[in-house]
Amino acid sequence: MIYTGGTIGMKTDPLVGALRPFDFAQILDEVPELGKFAGTLDSYSFDPLIDSSDIDPAMWQKMASLIAEKYDDYDGFVVLHGTDTMSYSASALSFMLDGLSKPVIFTGSQLPVGAPRTDGKENLVSAVEIASARCADGSARVPEVAIYFGSYLMRGNRTMKVNAESFEAFRSPNLEPLAESGINIRYNDRIIRKCSGEPLKVSLGLDTRVSILKIHPGITPQVVRNILLGPETRAVIIETYGAGNAPSASWFMDMVREAAASKILVNVTQCASGTVDMDLYATGKQMKEAGVISGRDSTTEAMLAKLFHLLGSGLSDDEVKAALAVSLRGEIS
Repeated sequence: MIYTGGTIGMKTDPLVGALRPFDFAQILDEVPELGKFAGTLDSYSFDPLIDSSDIDPAMWQKMASLIAEKYDDYDGFVVLHGTDTMSYSASALSFMLDGLSKPVIFTGSQLPVGAPRTDGKENLVSAVEIASARCADGSARVPEVAIYFGSYLMRGNRTMKVNAESFEAFRSPNLEPLAESGINIRYNDRIIRKCSGEPLKVSLGLDTRVSILKIHPGITPQVVRNILLGPETRAVIIETYGAGNAPSASWFMDMVREAAASKILVNVTQCASGTVDMDLYATGKQMKEAGVISGRDSTTEAMLAKLFHLLGSGLSDDEVKAALAVSLRGEIS
């Protein structure tokens, strides 16, 4: 278990009434159910612990490096993480860990693990069970980077946080769950990715020169220009309406054409469910003709991580554009 920070590892300080991290080496005192699993369960805590709102690519590199260092020693990994940026982190690690043959399961909680009605215990216990699950041939049941939360196991790069209060805080809108827990854990083997048989390759290079432009009514030319044509930006994710629609104003399309001549532009939908179809509406077709790449049914979180990874791999812009159309880790349908 890798504890990065977040609500799950907090408990109330009786002296001041505030939440404080507890010593995660004593996790069995808080969740004695973990002691019923066969095998060795070790833990590592980040020092200092990181609030999920402060997670950055350097933390992803630290997580990936730690998993690579311990990869041969363990059958699976559980990453305890704050919920706010969990989808970003799970997406990033899915691209950084190539040839994965062991589970990397992210989880966390909405309430501290010591709270009377906490969701943390069930999330943690089930995540550990999934991370240790094996097939009949001894291979890992879920050799993927995934998120377990609120009874569902979801491919990490297909998730988004959708609720700040519910115990079912995450959704995977364009891909059904990899597993669902009830009395038993029911695995959806049909869609779980199989390991390639290749050795693990960890890619730590990340180029973060990516911006996000969210289209909205009343958006001004100044805002669009600052984001699309920013001198330090190499790629821009354009969050469009519906199936990939955007303003038809001439100034907007002129800026898109100007930016597409020197930058990588990717079209993703603002909708939680569905896919981008740039042949459906006139403005979508114009964007496609200008060189904007369809993000299909990718989440913004996954597209951001994918661009960081591809741009940091030393690829040319044309090679990056070609790779964006390919499902590298099951992130698009």
